[in-house]
Amino acid sequence: MKICVLHEEMDEFIEEYSGFSVYIEFKGKKILFDTSNDKKGKDILKNAKKLNIDLFNKLDYIVFSHGHYDHTNGLVALRGTKARVLAHPDCFERKYYQERFIGSPFSKEEMEKEFKLILSKEPYFITEDIVFLGQVPRITSFEGKVPIGRRENGEGDFVLDDSALSIKTKKGLVIISGCSHSGICNIIEYSKEVCKENNIYILLGGFHLFDKEVTDKTVEFIKKQRLEKIYPAHCLNNYAFSKILKIGGKRIHTLQTLHFEEGV
Repeated sequence: MKICVLHEEMDEFIEEYSGFSVYIEFKGKKILFDTSNDKKGKDILKNAKKLNIDLFNKLDYIVFSHGHYDHTNGLVALRGTKARVLAHPDCFERKYYQERFIGSPFSKEEMEKEFKLILSKEPYFITEDIVFLGQVPRITSFEGKVPIGRRENGEGDFVLDDSALSIKTKKGLVIISGCSHSGICNIIEYSKEVCKENNIYILLGGFHLFDKEVTDKTVEFIKKQRLEKIYPAHCLNNYAFSKILKIGGKRIHTLQTLHFEEGV
């Protein structure tokens, strides 16, 4: 397995520089997970070129964790890609924070015209070992309870489209999240349920941790898991980063390539 970081903000979350995008190769499948926040897409295109990654002709899937701009804006630069686009049905709804638009650059109707679009609330198996989780049940008492802005109809947006990618390996699950508005603990539990696997090999991505109490509960939850490697990335404050680094977490950075053994 290979994971290439096409964009990750620097050492702390600063909104205007926020974004996330990773490229994954596993058992012949090539997947782009999120497209970061640059509307011109120059970051991921430039970085993909540096890493010798073809996002137009050799990519199988573009998978979106959810519909916020810092994960979807880069799609503008990928018109013409042969890849299928996989997301939750609510991913391309219009979303606002106060009066500011924070949603995808494309509507659902535009997506259907521009791309090979697959929408699923249910777990969607790309292969028998790679699954997009769809809508993640919110079973913990401390995650996913606060709306992030509002939907176009004026209702609070609980980001029900927030999902993740789960990959089964012989060493356990590789779970890749974008922002974890649904809760990283909920994502872990749902990954284990869907994949029928309790061991977690790698946890990587955005964890949406800005509240001290939620961070402390999340760290305690993670410590109880059968988890070998953890890579906190997008959408954490300095306190959350420091707590996760203390339990063995390691930062990832733009242009970093991670290689992992699948197991025997």
